Parts: sequence; C-alpha cells; structure tokens
Amino acid sequence: MPLIIIIVGLVILRYMEIGPFAELSWWWIIGLMGVAFLWFEFIEKALGLDKRKAHDESERLRKDRVDKTFKKR
Repeated sequence: MPLIIIIVGLVILRYMEIGPFAELSWWWIIGLMGVAFLWFEFIEKALGLDKRKAHDESERLRKDRVDKTFKKR
C-alpha cells in the first residue's frame, strides 16, 4: 500500500510540476506502476500474503464472535 501512495504522490507532483518533480520523466512513474502491478498480481500471491491477510481477518471475526457470545452469559 505505501507503494500506491508514493505513486499517487509522484503523479500529483509531476502533473502540477512542483519542485524537482517537474523534471521527472513519466517513465519513472510508469515503471513504478509496473512494479506495483507485478507485486500485487504475482509476488504477493506467490508469497501467500493475500491468503494470510484473509485468514487473519477471518480469525479476528471469529474471536470477536466468541468473545461476544461468552460475554452475554
């Protein structure tokens, strides 16, 4: 996610031609977009990070449900 924030920031700075980013080539930004695409489409899945996030979320929901059930009694 930080990579996406950096890309959006660079696009805004380059488009508005602010500071040293006015001279920055668009190819650098497009290259970062390519890296972000590769990361989210291939590398994250290969490392299992996408399933780990989903598993952690479902585990948190399960714990919340169990806590809520036993606190009522």
